[in-house]
Order: sequence, then structure tokens, then C-alpha cells
Amino acid sequence: MRAVPRPTAANREWWILATMTGSLSMVLIDETVVSVALPTIQRELDMSQTELQWVVNAYLLALAAFVAVGGRLGEIFGQGRVFKIGAVVFLVASAACGFAESEAFLITARAIQGLGAALMIPASGAIVINAFSVKERGRAMGIYAGISMIFLALGPLVGGLLTEGWTWRAVFWINIPVGVVMLALAAVTLPRDERDREARFDWPGAFTLVPGLVAIVLALMQAQSWGWSSAATISLLVCGGVLVVVFVLVELRARWPLVAPGLFRSRNFTVDNVVLGLVQFALTGITVFGAIYVQDLLGFTPIEAGLSLLPLTLPLLLLAPRAGRIYDRVGPRVLVAAGAALLGGSLVWAGLVLDQLDYWWLVPAYVVSGLGLAMVMTPASTDAMNTAPSALRGEASGVMQTMRQVGGTVGLAIMGTVAATIQANQLDDFAAQTGASAAQRELLERALAEAQGNPAALQGLPPETVSEAQDALVSGIQAAYYVGGGAVVFGAILAWLLLRRVSAADAPAAPVPATPGAHPALRVAAEDAEP
Repeated sequence: MRAVPRPTAANREWWILATMTGSLSMVLIDETVVSVALPTIQRELDMSQTELQWVVNAYLLALAAFVAVGGRLGEIFGQGRVFKIGAVVFLVASAACGFAESEAFLITARAIQGLGAALMIPASGAIVINAFSVKERGRAMGIYAGISMIFLALGPLVGGLLTEGWTWRAVFWINIPVGVVMLALAAVTLPRDERDREARFDWPGAFTLVPGLVAIVLALMQAQSWGWSSAATISLLVCGGVLVVVFVLVELRARWPLVAPGLFRSRNFTVDNVVLGLVQFALTGITVFGAIYVQDLLGFTPIEAGLSLLPLTLPLLLLAPRAGRIYDRVGPRVLVAAGAALLGGSLVWAGLVLDQLDYWWLVPAYVVSGLGLAMVMTPASTDAMNTAPSALRGEASGVMQTMRQVGGTVGLAIMGTVAATIQANQLDDFAAQTGASAAQRELLERALAEAQGNPAALQGLPPETVSEAQDALVSGIQAAYYVGGGAVVFGAILAWLLLRRVSAADAPAAPVPATPGAHPALRVAAEDAEP
């Protein structure tokens, strides 16, 4: 039997790349792996629709709110050390998710899981960047980002196999053996940490960014049940907006900011990150609402629901690496704009055909979505890293992940709220016409959610009542898809108007004008660039 090659000085960087790519894949797949298990979780734990959305959003929100904090802690205490701590937190929380017996316990464990992921992601990106020379860095980042995106898209299939073949709890327990292997490889391959002993943590930045994001997303998620004009919703939106504005002002003056403002002096870096956030906005909605649609309305099993997204996954798998090579020749503008336009158009098409209640009408939309994702994700990610100052590429990786996670979190919150509002309004109108009480309407909603796994749930209900409830659910998902499609089309317009042709070969090395109070790494870059 051929022995497994051990890390050596000659190949250590590739072992590091494999370890960090595996860890990022594990973290990202947890964004989507739970989607097809949601109807089963809802039935077993007797969760409301809003609570069900929080199973996904608690993870995304914690990840989005703390990933910038994780990046800063890595610079202060060492990337390898912070990565390992984050992995342990992630694994313990994954086990807790699997043992959850109530919605509150599951949502809390998911939030802690997201906190662990927030420590791992920026550290893993910085570790990969530091392991490779400038000439090999683009190739390494392409592998790191590309493979993890494939696992993100495969999440629903993996979730379906585990949910139907074993239990929904397995979608969390599967992280434990994978994470243990990643930790073991990290212990063997990672070099000794180099800490910046002068660096300081940006407490004012953390205390404005984290609660600001939490307040905004909480308001968006709860607006349907609280009411958009309620004091709680308006207060949270206003407080969150004010805190985010204060965060920006704090970062502009901070010596050691959580997010270096100098990164956004590059127009391409800014646009790439906005587009990535908008794409994640829509992608999260596709995986969550697509899984609910095929299970609750088409009667798919969890495995079939996972397989239903293969038309989206396969183009991404086949074309993402090629998109990176095309980017090297033509730059980001055409690829990113065209890919975002295709993704937005496919979402609109999907929304238009949902009321056919026929999966095969969705297949063309999923194929085009996969093509669009491949054209956007790799080129935009590579371009963002290439156009960032070399001294700040570690932080650039953290910013990119923050923008994506914020996009996914806000996207699910907005799309979920739109879907729930449309559905509730339509059912309210039906209840008013038929004289049904609020309790009867809620009973109908729960019966519809349980119908996929328990056909007897609809027995005794009038056919016209079931049909009205199904129409309401379709209308809500349609509206969510239109919102996601519109967001991505807006990103396509931004990319076409503002992106410049910058390839890996001619990306600026990094010189950025230093300003008083600027991040020290920017000042170093500016000094190095002076003749």
C-alpha cells in the first residue's frame, strides 16, 4: 500500500491549501446543508415559519457580525491559533445543534456555530495567502474559493441524503469527523504563528458594527410578525442604521480598524464586494425557498429536494475554474456583469413558472443560475484580491467574506419577510371571505407544512381551502424570487458601469496614499512605493 505523503518543506503550502480549503468548505456548506432539512425540523420541533428562518439566519448573522472581529483577532493573536479556537467552537456547537430538542436551543447553538465560523474564515484566507508566493497566490486562491463554492452549492444534496438516510441531526453531526481531520492537519502543517505585538483590538469598531448588524437583521426578520410600522421594528432599524454609520466614522479615524478604509480606495474592490454580497443575497434565497417549494408543494423527499439543485450545481462545478482563466485574459467587467444578469434573469424566470407546480419548468432557470454563478463568483473574488493592496490582502479576504455573509443574511431576512407578508396577506383575505378564524388559518398553514412527510395532515380540509393555501405559499416564494432577481440585476448594472479591466497580470502591487491615522499597513505600503 502506498503511504500517504507527509508534509515537507517542498509541499507544505499545498497541504496548508488543502486543509484551509477543506475547512472553508465545511463552514460554507453549513449555510445551505440545512435547507432541505427545514420542513422535517419544523415538524419535529413544532416551529413557526419565523423560527424556522432563524435556524438559517442565526448562523449567517453571527458569521456576518463577527467575521471582521475574527480577522482582527487573527492579526493580534496569530492566524493559526485563532483558526484552531474557531474550529473547536464550531465543532462543539455542531454537536449541540444535533442534540437540540427545542427551537430556542437549536437557534442558540446555530449562532454559536456561526461565531466559530467567523473566527475560522478570515484566518484560513490569510493563512493561504501567506503560504504562497505572489506568483502562485492567484492560483491558490482560485482553488481555495472555487472548491468551497462547489460545496456551498452541494449543501442541499448532502443535507437531503443525511436527512432521509439517517436523521436531520446528521447534517450537523457530519461536521465533527470532518472538523477533527482538519484540526489534525492544521496541527501538522501550519507554521508557527507570527503575532503583531503592536496591534490593538478595535473595541469601538466592534461595539458599533456587531450590534448594528444584529439590530438591522432582527428588525427585518421580525417585521412580518411585529408589523413594519411597529415601534420595535422602526426603533431597531433606526438604531442599527445609526450604529453602522458610527462604525464607518470610527473606522476612518482608527489606528487599528476592524476594516481598513484604504481597501475601498480601489473601485474594483468595492464593486466586486457589493456584487458578491448581492449574489449571496439571492443564492441563499434560492437554496432555502427552493427546498421548501419542492418539498411542501411538489412532494419531493429530502434527497429529491437536494438532487433538484443539481442543474445549478453542475454548471458551477464545470465552469468556475474556466471562468478564472477567462478572467486572466479579459478582466472582470464582462464576466461579472453578464453572469449577474444571467442569474437575475433566471430568478425572474423561476418566479414566473412556480405556479405551474412542475419541477421541469425550473430546470432551465437552475442551469442558467449555475452558469451565472460561475461567471460571477470566481472572477469577482479573484479580482477583489488582486486589486487590494498587497499589505492588506489578509484583511481583504475578511472583508470579502463579511460582505458575502451580510448579503446572505440580509437577503434571507428580506426575502423571508416578503414571502411571509405576501402569504399572510393572501390567507387573511381568504379567511375574511370565508369567515375562518385566525386559529383556523394558522392550523391550515401548519397542515400544509406537514403534508410532505405526512399526507394525512390535509385529510378533512376542503379542497378549495388547501388550494388557496398552496396559492398563497407560491405567491410568497414568487415575490421573494423577484426581489432576489432584482438585487442581482442591480449588481450587473453596477459591474458593467464601474468595473475596470484589471487582470491578474497587471493588478497594482498596492501603493496607496497614506493619510493621517491610516491603517499602519497602508502607511508601510505607501512608504515602500516611494522612490
